[in-house]
Amino acid sequence: MRKKVYVTLQNGKVFQGYSFGAEKEVVGELVFTTGMTGYLETLTDPSYYGQIVTQTFPLIGNYGVIPADFESAKSFVTAYIVREKCDGPSNFRSEGRLEDFLKEQGIPAVYGVDTRELTKTVREAGVMNAAVTFAPFTDFDRLNAYRVENAVLSVTSGKIETFGDGALHVVLYDFGAKRNIERELVARGCRVTVVPADFTAEQTMALRPDGIMLTNGPGDPAENVEIIAEIKKLAGKAPILGICLGHQLFALAMGGQTRKMKYGHRGANQPVKELKTGRMFITSQNHGYEVVADSVPGGTLSYVNVNDGTCEGMEYPACRAFTVQFHPEACGGPHDAGYLFDAFIARMKEGK
Repeated sequence: MRKKVYVTLQNGKVFQGYSFGAEKEVVGELVFTTGMTGYLETLTDPSYYGQIVTQTFPLIGNYGVIPADFESAKSFVTAYIVREKCDGPSNFRSEGRLEDFLKEQGIPAVYGVDTRELTKTVREAGVMNAAVTFAPFTDFDRLNAYRVENAVLSVTSGKIETFGDGALHVVLYDFGAKRNIERELVARGCRVTVVPADFTAEQTMALRPDGIMLTNGPGDPAENVEIIAEIKKLAGKAPILGICLGHQLFALAMGGQTRKMKYGHRGANQPVKELKTGRMFITSQNHGYEVVADSVPGGTLSYVNVNDGTCEGMEYPACRAFTVQFHPEACGGPHDAGYLFDAFIARMKEGK
């Protein structure tokens, strides 16, 4: 028997659907993602910590659950909303059904929701909090009070691990890192030491890195005051590449500002323009904050979003650093921006 679920938005709007994940009630920040594929990567991306994720693509679960494609060891989403769930996945790599995975992970999920109308609501009103409950929800004080807090330290692994045995040594800060960042570096001949988010600059330099990677992660970048202070100490010590949250944190470390966007960029179809060449890229993104480009001392705007003109990348010539808001490691795609790893490696070789 189907169990009815209510999705109550902060603005009072209510959507009804049916439960197909863990049977529990939650409050979180409601966002949407437009990817047509990659639902497994979405569910295991730590950047979604504290958020209720809506998939705009109508059918989810059709290729099952493939652990080899996970971006982290578990799911960090607060809840998951889809239009239609697939109970009979068809894929030779599949190891199970999405519904079973969500139950194992303790993630409440809802199907049968008008996700088009839900997405339009968020686009028009902006990102807002929502509750997923089994009875009509009335505690709007709780809904209004919800904040995604202490996000980075909640998702970082907290341990040091080394992958690969290449000649170039990269220290990779785990702010909620997607596994494919490490895979892309190892595939290009790097030895990668993954360190926790609260690793100090002194500890990092003691590892004698040829380059430093600042990864993606969740939450408000400005919240991470201690981490930003350590990144400031690292500027200029070795070539640095920042991705997504890493891009934002480096801008803050350089004295810049960030701000929350109306509904952010989440999906695999964000158009980006490189200002120096005029080249266009289709990129994967997942963020709700942006760097205010003209606020960053010593930084030069390098990429912009074609849809809304927001900052998508910065160059810091004096610091041997460059950062991007989008994901060059995108899995399962697009792969337009994968060349940025090669550019990072070239800078490390120049440094040696």
